[in-house]
Amino acid sequence: MGRPTHVVANQPPPLTGHDVFGADQVLVDAVRRHAPDADIERLHDLGKLAGSPDVQELGRLANVHEPELRTHDRYGNRIDEVEFHPAWHELMRTAVGYGLAGTPWAVDKPEAHVWRAAAFMTWSQAEGGHGCPVSMTYAAVPALRTDPVLAAEWEPRLTAAEYGGQLLVPPGTKPGCLAGMGMTEKQGGTDVRANTTEAVPLAADGEYLLTGHKWFCSAPMCDVFLVLAQAPGGLTCFVVPRVLPDGSRNVFMLQRLKDKLGNRSNASSEVEFDGTWARRLGEEGRGVRTIIGMVAATRLDCTIGSAALMRRAVSEAAHHAAYRSVGGRLLIDQPLMSNVLADMAVESEATTLLALRLAAAYRSEDPVEQSLFRIAVAVSKYWTTKRGIAVAAEAMECLGGNGYVEDSGMPRIYREAPVNAIWEGSGNVQALDVLRALRRDPACLDAFLRELGLARGADHRFDAAVKDFLVELSDLDGVEMRARRLIERMALLLSGSLVLRWSPPGVADAFCAGRLGGEGGLMFGTLPRGIDTAAIVDRARPLLPGA
Repeated sequence: MGRPTHVVANQPPPLTGHDVFGADQVLVDAVRRHAPDADIERLHDLGKLAGSPDVQELGRLANVHEPELRTHDRYGNRIDEVEFHPAWHELMRTAVGYGLAGTPWAVDKPEAHVWRAAAFMTWSQAEGGHGCPVSMTYAAVPALRTDPVLAAEWEPRLTAAEYGGQLLVPPGTKPGCLAGMGMTEKQGGTDVRANTTEAVPLAADGEYLLTGHKWFCSAPMCDVFLVLAQAPGGLTCFVVPRVLPDGSRNVFMLQRLKDKLGNRSNASSEVEFDGTWARRLGEEGRGVRTIIGMVAATRLDCTIGSAALMRRAVSEAAHHAAYRSVGGRLLIDQPLMSNVLADMAVESEATTLLALRLAAAYRSEDPVEQSLFRIAVAVSKYWTTKRGIAVAAEAMECLGGNGYVEDSGMPRIYREAPVNAIWEGSGNVQALDVLRALRRDPACLDAFLRELGLARGADHRFDAAVKDFLVELSDLDGVEMRARRLIERMALLLSGSLVLRWSPPGVADAFCAGRLGGEGGLMFGTLPRGIDTAAIVDRARPLLPGA
């Protein structure tokens, strides 16, 4: 071994060994606000796991060792299995064990869903890809409740807080099950009414055979899937188990796994059906209405997932800047870097507030809350998932060349961010959904304006922005072309109302100045003079034990 050529210095320690939940004061306060009786200590336990070196390594391994498709066994028998690295299963075991999948439905009170949102945000900072089957399992339960018989059969399996692994065995023999979904096809994508998969009814009521395909079917080793197909009465939702009641395997032919930009730990497949046994969920011809309950929950998780990615990215950037010196001064103390970090921290805080506010409204029995969720979940899904991409890119830049290297973890965050914008309907789909809600359900707009009204008078820039928004609403001619601009305004106003009510005055001032008052620019790091950026960064920065 040669002698050392230099001393390694001016490098930050790894951001591990801390409580991911406890380090996020915004999230801690949000849980206490919306679910005061929630088990905070259990969230701290999960946060310590998420921040541990061992779990961070599991996240890395699950992405380095990607899932592999096994269409046939060594004898040539079709098996249609996907093999995952053990790290994936360890991550899944913790996620399911902590109740991030279907468990909240066993209680089904708003507070349980708030706790679950905070836990999902915390744990997703360890690794995002395995959140896909976790989210789909969570979202499947309300759709299954369309049919009491199917719900009675599957709900206990999906709400169990025990990971049953991903072996294809009869569901009744597993301690817990996972659910997935299959909606889109080659020719239509989001336009599911263009689906051609055919469902032929059998003699037994509610049983069908499916023939066709699904172009995107993520986590194909889940135990059961909700699938859309054309029945004699129109587009219908079906329940498709991987294993049949007699213990044999259903026809579920995996063609290939997608080679995706990110989300590499998770398998997304193409699947074909050829006489695949299924049971009808809901009435024929009402497939979209039946599955929309699942879509609403997964859209909520897209916002929560984006909040998690933003928080992780900002944490890494602030942590790096707190230890890295340039020109004899720590980066975190330099005004321009402080502006960049503070601007991203404001974005992250606003997104966290929005995610938890939506989680609180999700299962509320208050019709006003239900109307607010109906419109706000699409608004937030549109906005936060796009902002997450921008935050990930800017945070990576804060680390310079180190951030562009795989073992920094920043490239994985950057690649993961766009999936939340695309999954469950990309930007235009969300914008058009908001327009439909505005046109068809006046209660949605009333609930939205009521939420904004709770912050009226708190800041003149916010009040002026609300006034401008109302003027724009008064003229909806050609609104489809302007839909993105309208939804952007709605997202900023909704976020602003939450920040003004629940964030420190300095954060609220920065949000209004940079996003509503015309004093900020298009890039992060353009907050105007007078903003206490150092205080904002200090609030956002995670501290290692003993620091």
